[in-house]
Amino acid sequence: MIRRVCVVVGTRPEAIKLGVVVQALRERPWAHVDVLATGQHGSVVEEVLTTFGCSVTRRVATERGEGGLSLLTADLIAGLGREFQRTAPDLVVVQGDTTSALAGAVAGYLDGIPVAHVEAGLRSYDRLPFPEEANRRLIAPLAALHLAPTVSARDNLLAERVPGDGVVVSGNTVVDALLRIAREDGPRRSRHLVLVTAHRRESWGEPLRQVARVVNRLARAYGQVEFLVATHMNPAVRAVFEREAEGLPNVRCAPPLPYVRFARLLTTATMVITDSGGIQEEAAALRLPLLVMRETTERRDGLSDPSTHLVGTDDALIFKTASAVLDRVGEPEPRVPGPCVYGDGRAAERTAAACGWLLGLEDRPRDFVWPAGRSLAGVSATRRQT
Repeated sequence: MIRRVCVVVGTRPEAIKLGVVVQALRERPWAHVDVLATGQHGSVVEEVLTTFGCSVTRRVATERGEGGLSLLTADLIAGLGREFQRTAPDLVVVQGDTTSALAGAVAGYLDGIPVAHVEAGLRSYDRLPFPEEANRRLIAPLAALHLAPTVSARDNLLAERVPGDGVVVSGNTVVDALLRIAREDGPRRSRHLVLVTAHRRESWGEPLRQVARVVNRLARAYGQVEFLVATHMNPAVRAVFEREAEGLPNVRCAPPLPYVRFARLLTTATMVITDSGGIQEEAAALRLPLLVMRETTERRDGLSDPSTHLVGTDDALIFKTASAVLDRVGEPEPRVPGPCVYGDGRAAERTAAACGWLLGLEDRPRDFVWPAGRSLAGVSATRRQT
């Protein structure tokens, strides 16, 4: 029997992490897959999906204005609800912690449709990042299937009394995406590259200005190093970095880069300074020195790596830590992605199989474990009936 699966995609990170899932689902004989775009990040979502041979099949009709997150969320819930009632999917798939993911989970739950949550169980147990931490925790009680990327994410869910028979440790699909895009060695560079990204709401204002100033200071201290600031779509965020970069020949502020180009830049980088969540995972797959410009992170698994540093937005600490990395580097070398604590490149396959298991059509996939861990107690590799 064919089952209709609706994959909700609103932002660039969702498109990166769900493009490989759409591919894997479309290989299932039982699945008819609709990719439903919410328009949260506009046309960039379609550009990313095309990279993975996917395309948007349906769009949410909304009338969003300048009302902020509350009105955006309400509008997306209503728009997604109308689409679900029109198309009657058997399963709704959402990813991560975006407004689109929360709206998709709420609309699916209220319409009685099982919800599968990709990248479930990440927690900082803090109000930050805002609103992502709240979104993740709000989705958890609404989902029927929780695709936890790591054992620690699974344990977070179990500690919150999420039923264990609805949790599968899948690995993170961003590792799948990176392995497919950046499989071959990148070009060699004549000088080192430091890649900088910043976009979190909690960094806006003075914290972001501090980061921009420290990039300026690093660029002056390391004139032989190239600094590429991959700026955010928000023009106010771009302007902060552009002001500090003015007159510095080794600092370049680039607009949001296509995913393929960005992934390949990562393979040639010497260090990354970021507040992004996904880049923390990509850096781990590349064994790339990483400075995380946040006070806390829900991606704690990578912090065990001595090349990953949680530095906040303190300009003195960022400068000291970045200098320690740059002072000991050798010749620039391209990096090849590989399996890491966040995944082994088979997360999309596990995710698709787990969706089939939820619908009673496939066996439960084996959990991803890196490098060693516990199996999910009490759950056998049997079909699950809804």
